[in-house]
Amino acid sequence: MRRRAACSGREFTDQGSYTLEALLCLVVLVPFLGILAAYGLAGLGDSTAANAATAAARAASESADPDTAASRARQAALASLWQAQRTCHSADIQVDTSRFPRAPGQGGSVSVRVDCTIPLAQLAVPGLPGSKTLSATRHSPVDRYVEKGGGR
Repeated sequence: MRRRAACSGREFTDQGSYTLEALLCLVVLVPFLGILAAYGLAGLGDSTAANAATAAARAASESADPDTAASRARQAALASLWQAQRTCHSADIQVDTSRFPRAPGQGGSVSVRVDCTIPLAQLAVPGLPGSKTLSATRHSPVDRYVEKGGGR
């Protein structure tokens, strides 16, 4: 299709406009897809941290003493993170047993915080940080009727 310009007398063609449109779409679409992938990784990392913290708090709340609770919490969190495989680049697990009951029948709770660092550098999107740390904290009441310590 050829059109004549009204005033200049020159002819204009549509040749090359598809290349320009494709280039503009590419410049806009590629970073958008990278940002979308970053949000997906962040959502996956957030749920991974939450699941690990939940499993750890539950395992700790069924323990008989604070030391065992901390150990079981770390084991449960690591097992949950291992199941998620490559979601977290690194993880930090903090167990708070300061409100752990000292005798049967007493109320108490355990808190577990899991920090999950996800890598974003692999997406190669300008403006994104190299990694993002997502945190989840879960609390669980300690079972009142688990025998505490060395017996009665």
